[in-house]
Amino acid sequence: MQILFNDQPMQCAAGQTVHELLEQLDQRQAGAALAINHQIVPREQWTQHIVQDGDQILLFQVIAGG
Repeated sequence: MQILFNDQPMQCAAGQTVHELLEQLDQRQAGAALAINHQIVPREQWTQHIVQDGDQILLFQVIAGG
């Protein structure tokens, strides 16, 4: 399957979860947030959310402002 991860095209396996993809890419980061197709996916759903062909995935650090 073809996806965009942080604006970079890449291939991933069919049926792969977000959690599995992040482990494969060594992207396990505390304080990170993830959006798929411009929708935030809560961290507790990463182990169940299946990556789909054409998904645009953005992993970013959450920072507090003030």
